[in-house]
Amino acid sequence: MATLERFQLTAVNLAKASENRMHDDAVAKTYGFEGGLVPGVTVFGYMSHLAVTRWGRAFLERGLIEAAFVKPVYDGDRVVVTAEEAGDSIDIEVVARDNVCATGRAALPAVPEAVASADLTALEPVPQRRPVDGRSYVPGARLGTASYTLTVDGLKNLLTGLSERHPSYAAEKLTHPCYILQLMNRVLMDNAILGPWIHTSSTVRFLSTAQATDALTACATVTGNYERKGHKFVELDGLVVANSATPIAHCQHTAIYQPRGAGSL
Repeated sequence: MATLERFQLTAVNLAKASENRMHDDAVAKTYGFEGGLVPGVTVFGYMSHLAVTRWGRAFLERGLIEAAFVKPVYDGDRVVVTAEEAGDSIDIEVVARDNVCATGRAALPAVPEAVASADLTALEPVPQRRPVDGRSYVPGARLGTASYTLTVDGLKNLLTGLSERHPSYAAEKLTHPCYILQLMNRVLMDNAILGPWIHTSSTVRFLSTAQATDALTACATVTGNYERKGHKFVELDGLVVANSATPIAHCQHTAIYQPRGAGSL
């Protein structure tokens, strides 16, 4: 198998001020971590770099990427992202502190996935968020988000934080995959008041590019809500849409929305 050029960078925790306090050093340490977690969407952004390097802009238009986050990445970690050709796809691995922290696969289908026009209907988040409980993410429920726009300045700051140097983003003002996947986090956060929580995996099928000035929304169906080893998990199947008209990405998203008690991970 051919190995692609590796992507090396210093991790930056872009979510220290996030409502999700698992990105805060003091809070994360109470759950047994060494510090605040670099967000899964950020690590996903690192992984997407090699896919875009491999296939260019076409990957942002119709690419597929799967990512599982298996160990934490911390602010300041030296991160190495590698990829090996595996037939028509590439296998991706993220290493920090000599630990494999994330694994995944990316591919370039011949055509983008088809989306029914009915799936583009915007869905508002709950009118009043309440503390998360068993009723927050009921399987079969449909959940929406508010509208979010990255902005050109936001894109510039995001690219810096990701050490992202691929020319397509800055030249064409294209929204980065990291930000697109953040809309799936917003499905969770716009519909409940969460305590510290952890993004564990995602599969994203890109359908079109988005501009940094586009208004993005997401709607999702809850496909799973279960407990494993004391952690409460939620699974979403969602669609990210630009300007209420253009499908951008079809995403499967999994998170621990209630980790078992502090100090017991």
